[in-house]
Formats: sequence, C-alpha cells, structure tokens
Amino acid sequence: MATERLNSILTHLKGGNNGLSAITQKNPDDVVITVALRTPLAKAVKGGFKDTPLDHIVYSLLKEVLEKSKIDPALVEDICMGNVNDGKAPYILRAASLAAGIPNTAGASSVNRFCSSGLKAVQDIANQITLGHIDVGIALGAELMSAGGGAVTPFSEEVMKNQESADCLQPMGQTSENVGADFNIPREVQDRYAAESYRRAEEAQKTGLFDDEITPITTTIKDPKTGEVKQVTLTKDEGIRYGTTAESLGKIRPAFPKFGDRSTGGNSSQVTDGAAALLLMRRSRAIELNQPILAKFCGATVAGVPPRIMGIGPTAAIPKLLSKFHLNKDDIDIYEINEAFASMAVYCLQNLQLDHAKVNPRGGAIALGHPLGATGARQICTILSEARRSKKKVLVTSMCIGTGQGMAGLFVNEQL
Repeated sequence: MATERLNSILTHLKGGNNGLSAITQKNPDDVVITVALRTPLAKAVKGGFKDTPLDHIVYSLLKEVLEKSKIDPALVEDICMGNVNDGKAPYILRAASLAAGIPNTAGASSVNRFCSSGLKAVQDIANQITLGHIDVGIALGAELMSAGGGAVTPFSEEVMKNQESADCLQPMGQTSENVGADFNIPREVQDRYAAESYRRAEEAQKTGLFDDEITPITTTIKDPKTGEVKQVTLTKDEGIRYGTTAESLGKIRPAFPKFGDRSTGGNSSQVTDGAAALLLMRRSRAIELNQPILAKFCGATVAGVPPRIMGIGPTAAIPKLLSKFHLNKDDIDIYEINEAFASMAVYCLQNLQLDHAKVNPRGGAIALGHPLGATGARQICTILSEARRSKKKVLVTSMCIGTGQGMAGLFVNEQL
C-alpha cells in the first residue's frame, strides 16, 4: 500500500506522461468527488438570501451533503471553505459544521484566493488526501455579498513605489475596462457575448438542467415595505434575465465611466449570494463506502498575470495546467471559465482559441451571478452535471483572481 501511494503521489505531481491515457487511469489512491451540490444563487441585497446569515447557508448546505451521501459524519476529517469578504469565515464554518452533525474530531478552515477561493478549497482538501493525511474531506465555497465587504486600505509608501503593487488596488471594473481597451474588445462584442450567456442559462433553467446540481434551501425573508417575515424555500437561480438580447444590453449605460465605456451592469458578473460544496475522498474509500464516483480530480494550478488586466488569468493558468498533464486544448470536452466580465471572457476565448460551444454551455456568472468565494466550487458542480448529461469526459474549470492571477483545475467524468 505504501508503494502504491508513493507512485500515486509521484504521478499526481508529474501529471503523468501519456496525456489522456494517464489521467483516465484509475488508481486506489485517486482523489474522487462523490457529491457535488450547490445552493440556488440569489441576488445580493434584494434576493432570497438577503436576510439569511452566512452560517445558516453553510449549515444548510453541509446538512444536504451529508444527507445525500448518507456517510457517517465521523468519517469527515477536514473541511475547507473558500470565502472572500467575511473575516469570521473560520468561525462560521466550524460552528456550521458542528451544527450540521459533523463531530468535533473534524477540522475546519477557510481560504481566500479571491474569486478562485472555492477551487482553492477543493485543491487543499485534495492535496491532503493525495498526501495520505486524510481519506475524506469536504470542500466548499460560500459568499454572502448582501453583507458587503471591507474596503481595501492603501499600501505603504514603499510598496506603492512598485507600479504593479499599486495596480493591485485598481477596482475590478477598472481592470475590465483595461482589458477592453488594451485588447480592442468593443462594447458590442461584449454585449453579444453576455446575451449568449443569458440565452444559455435561460434554456438550461427552463429545461431543468440545473436541477440536479441545486439543492433547495429553506430560509426566511423580510418584506422591506411591511416588515413581514415569512419562510421561503429557494429552488432556482434568481439572476437569469429571460429574453435578454444584445440590443437590450446595448441600452445599458456604462458602469465604470471614470475608467471607460465598455463594461456595464449587463455584461458584467452579478453581485450574488450562494454556496457550493463537494465531498472528496480517496477512491478506495469511496468503493468501500459504496459511494457513487462522479469525477476524478486530477489537479489544479495557479499562474500570474499583470494585476491591471487581472481578468486574463485563465489564459495563463489553462495552458500551464494542460502542459503539466501533457494535454492540448482540443483534448478538453468542456471548459467552465468564470465570466467576471465579458471583456475578459471574450479575450480568453480569443487568446486560447477555444470553441465557444465548449465553454460555459449553461451560461456563466454574467447570467447566473458570482458569489465571490463560491464560484470556484459552483463551476465544478455545474460542469460535472453538464458532463453527465452530455456524456463528456475531460473537463477544465478556470478563474481569474483579483490581484492578477489565474487558477485552473482538471477533472475526469466517471459517470459514463
């Protein structure tokens, strides 16, 4: 067993040497996903989660993961949650996990890698399993953007002397306008891309494609006019605007006129509340527990780009990831690339020369919303669901990161 584990670790670190044949091989020490669930995504400030504390969202989702898997909660050895805005995230996760029935023998931590925090949480749990530190863990991402976020304080004088350091303070809207201007991505092109995101999300919602990745969440909501509090059960994403067209998006005024006139509230990601979670374990343990194996997690990587054009991060992270596993872009059946802004999404498609039909087939954050710490995990739930439906095998998810980085993860669908 020790030799098998060592060989598995070496293969994981090297990425194998035979491309597709290497990543599709099955090993007892593989890291696999057995449950992938998310909450509905709700409009921040005015949506279904506006009066729900983050701990209740996390608690509710963890309970659903345990209920769906039916594993003994005592088997969970560690939990990691991606979160960006809440400084109390480690306390929230620990308390929510205990309330959900996970005993105090399990650890709990939070991680913040900006918009890729949910994917980073998956990587952290997977790395522990790969190294033999744990056999079973839960990774999740959660964000309550209704609660707002803390302002970034200026850096010290010495740090600000470095231009790229100073660029880390640029608002995200400014970085989107930088991408549009630097790479000549017109407003009209961005609006057309956004309209297609809405169209795909609308079609997916109407035909029930999101249903198997979403678990209903019951909470309470307060009427802002009457003060009446009532119980509601959220079942669907709230941000999808039916009938959106490029023409209707073209009528929306620029969101960041101080920096440019190409990015708008219609072709940028929505401010959103929500969470997503994945149950990961060693393949041998999943077989022992009779758990359905949804996918194999092959690995993830991070790469840097200039902070002032942070949105192009996937153009650095995806090629780096593929090279580690001796793959090319055409080996990948589905890509999920976070649509922080249409400017960066269009640039990534153009730069990577990707077939748009393979990218975000159910729409992305422009239509669905972008709860910062959750999206990295949400994308995995969505891409695994789509892979099962369309019978696609090799999957890549990728995120841009606010200070000028990109992160990408590689998965193999095992539900064929």
